[in-house]
Amino acid sequence: MTSQLGSNLVGRQLQLSSGVLKSRRLPERPGDLPGQLYVHGGIAPTSMSVVVFRPGGVEHRHNIDLPGLEQLLLEGCPLWVRLKGLGDRPVLQQVLTRLEVPEPMQLPLVEAPQRTRVDALGSALLIVMHRLSGSGANRLISEQVGLVLLSQVLITVEEVPRPVAFPELTHWLEQLQPPPCTSDIDDILFFLVDEVLDEVLPLLEDMSEQLDELEEAALRRPSPKVLRKAYDVRSNLRQVRGMIWPLRSQLIVLIRQSHRLLDKGAVRGFREVQSHVDVLFETAELLRHQCDGVTDSYMASISNRMNQVMKMLTIISSIFVPLTFIAGVYGMNFNPDKSRWNMPELEWPYGYVLCLGFMALVASFQIWLLWRRGWFQDWTGSR
Repeated sequence: MTSQLGSNLVGRQLQLSSGVLKSRRLPERPGDLPGQLYVHGGIAPTSMSVVVFRPGGVEHRHNIDLPGLEQLLLEGCPLWVRLKGLGDRPVLQQVLTRLEVPEPMQLPLVEAPQRTRVDALGSALLIVMHRLSGSGANRLISEQVGLVLLSQVLITVEEVPRPVAFPELTHWLEQLQPPPCTSDIDDILFFLVDEVLDEVLPLLEDMSEQLDELEEAALRRPSPKVLRKAYDVRSNLRQVRGMIWPLRSQLIVLIRQSHRLLDKGAVRGFREVQSHVDVLFETAELLRHQCDGVTDSYMASISNRMNQVMKMLTIISSIFVPLTFIAGVYGMNFNPDKSRWNMPELEWPYGYVLCLGFMALVASFQIWLLWRRGWFQDWTGSR
């Protein structure tokens, strides 16, 4: 890590952010999964591990308990406390209370799913985000991640346990020389935020490829299934946009108040995060417009095919109208012996054959005339 990446937050105060005292839970989880993610038949149990930033290097402590955490706090080294799983809420609250996390900030960390938010209270900074990933059948999966920055402690609360929490950042910190110190804790925070956001871009790229395929299918093989898939992608994009949108304004507020909480290096980092959020938001908006393009292509293709069908029906009707007239005339029941204006064709030996030949001649002339005018051309293109 180049130069000093963070600053000590002791003694710094930030005024209460609006709504920080409330737990702003989502009415339902983004996507079509239940409100709670279940692992092995129940909510994931809580486990705790700690990354200790010692002067000699980075040390990992796995499956640590509260007394072990107490001992590490007494040593005075900067810590990264990782809490995984929300199954043991009392344990979570005990750990957060011992780490001196303000009580109003604890509810957003232990209750899921929460709205994306950035809040500050005193010398603590809270960020709640969602890891977003896709699965089969156009499903969008979200996993809540809570981040809390204190003076010498960085806390992450992950709803779904993973074998390695934030593997890329963890590997980078292990290789860093010299190892991070207390002044670098605030800088690690925006790296965590950036790593969570990095998982959104591949999801948007997959949606973009899927929309390209749907647009091609809408032009060549339009079916209600194509339109339904486009609506599913649009719904997922709306959920992604809803997870990203709050960060735009709240990061601006955080950067404006940075002189009371973060140092210049951390402020630059959060400005980069803000740029990242803007790129993701604009990409999501472009993909939403592409969904509209798929819908328009589908409607245009269906309209062209409907016009083609109506054109063929019109051609068939126009061909059979004169034939129906001829058949109707010669189908009238008049007795030639008693009628003054008789039909001599009825007494011709080959009258029936001549009438059919004349009808075929009329139909052939109409078909030729319509073909010359281009009515038989398929306007819908190749299937």
